[in-house]
Amino acid sequence: MINKFTSIGEAAKILGVSKLTLRNWDDSGKLPAFRHPINNYRVYKTEDLEKIIKQIESGEKPIRARKLKQRKLDVIHIKD
Repeated sequence: MINKFTSIGEAAKILGVSKLTLRNWDDSGKLPAFRHPINNYRVYKTEDLEKIIKQIESGEKPIRARKLKQRKLDVIHIKD
């Protein structure tokens, strides 16, 4: 049986990056992670990892993260 999902540690070794980098990529939308239903750990689809490897080998431009909306805060000045 072929594994459809890979743990964050295995994915980090395959791609040659740290686990923290994978977490950041997940948060920014570059490489989405799924959650294990029992322990809630991040897991990655092997096909997504293969796509990243192909992009690296082909010299494609880096994946652009989706832009996050910036929120404006209202500033209230309090007089003494």
